[in-house]
Amino acid sequence: MPKAVSILATCIALALATPAQAEDWSLVIHGGAGTIQRENMTPEREAEIRAALDAALEAGSNVLRDGGSSLDAVTAAINILEDDPNFNAGRGAVFTWEETNSLDASIMRGDTLAAGAVAGASRTRHPIDLARKVMEESPHVLLSGEGADQFAREKGLEQVDPSYFYTQERYDALVRFKARAMQEEEARQLDVDYKFGTVGAVAMDQDGVISAGTSTGGMTGKRWGRIGDSPIIGAGTYANASCGVSATGTGEMFIRLSVAYRICEGSARAEEASPVSSVRQEAIAALMDEVNSQTHTNADLAIDAVGQLGGSGGVIFLSSDGTPGWSFDTPGMYRGSVTSGGEKVVSIYGDEE
Repeated sequence: MPKAVSILATCIALALATPAQAEDWSLVIHGGAGTIQRENMTPEREAEIRAALDAALEAGSNVLRDGGSSLDAVTAAINILEDDPNFNAGRGAVFTWEETNSLDASIMRGDTLAAGAVAGASRTRHPIDLARKVMEESPHVLLSGEGADQFAREKGLEQVDPSYFYTQERYDALVRFKARAMQEEEARQLDVDYKFGTVGAVAMDQDGVISAGTSTGGMTGKRWGRIGDSPIIGAGTYANASCGVSATGTGEMFIRLSVAYRICEGSARAEEASPVSSVRQEAIAALMDEVNSQTHTNADLAIDAVGQLGGSGGVIFLSSDGTPGWSFDTPGMYRGSVTSGGEKVVSIYGDEE
C-alpha cells in the first residue's frame, strides 16, 4: 500500500474509533425521480408519499440505532417501499407490454464488495430480499426470470400470486402507453407519466460499513425482456468502503456510464489523493469535508453526463463518514435521510432541502 494511502487509512480509522463517532450511523432513501410537481400532486397523495418515506426511514434507522447492519437497514427500508403502491417496486410496479410485472433488484456491501441481484422476478414479494439471498447464499451475482423465483422458493422467501402486484393506476398507465405507441412507428421506451418510481436505500452502520440497494418494476410497456440499470452492479447500485449509491432514471444511460461505480470510485480516489499531515481531529475533519464535497461533485457530474446522453434521473449517496446526499436533474425526487445526530429530512420537490 502506498505510504500516503496507508497514512490516510490510519487517520480515518483513528477518527472513527473515537468515542464521539463510535455509534455514528446514517441512512438515505429514494422513491424515484421525474416530473414531480406541486400542481400535479393532490394533498392526499403528497401526504401518503411523505408518510411512506418517513416509515422507510424509521424502519431502517431502528435497525441502525439498535446496532444492526447496514444490509439489514437497507432491506428494511426498501421492504416498506416495495409494499407501498405509490412506488414502482414490488406492489404497484409498472406493467410490461405483455401486461405482466417484471421485478428487478440489487444489493451490495461496501467493505467486502459482495453483491447480489435479480432481474425479471414475478412471484417474490420482496425482490430486494431475493437479491440479498443471491449475494449471501449462492455463488452468483445475478439471477433472472423463472430461475430467480425458483431460487427464492428454495430459500423460503415469501411468494405471491402475480395479481398481488397489480394496481389500477399502473395498468391504466400501460393502456395509455399502448394507445400512444399504436400511433407511432415504433414504441419508445419512455414511462407514460415520465416518473422513475424505482426505490433505493444506502446505509452506514455503527461499524462504518456502507451498503446500498435498489428495487424497481422497470419501465411501463417494456418489451423483449428489457432490463434496466437497477439490477446492474455499478450502474444502478454500488458500494465500497468510501461510498454507496442507488440510482433512478433512464436506465440505459446509467448502464452506459456505470453511474453508481463512477461516483464511488471517484470518491475513493479523492480519499487516496488527500494529503494528511497528522492525526489531529482538525485534520480529519478537513479531510472528510473535502471527500464529502468531492462525492457530491462526482454525483452532479454523473447526472450531467446522463443528461448529455439524452437521459435524466437522480442518485442518492453516502460518503465515507456517512454524510447523506442526492443529485437529480428532474423537477422532483422522492427522497429522505436520517442520521444518528437526529437530523431527518423528507423531501419531494426540487426546491426543498
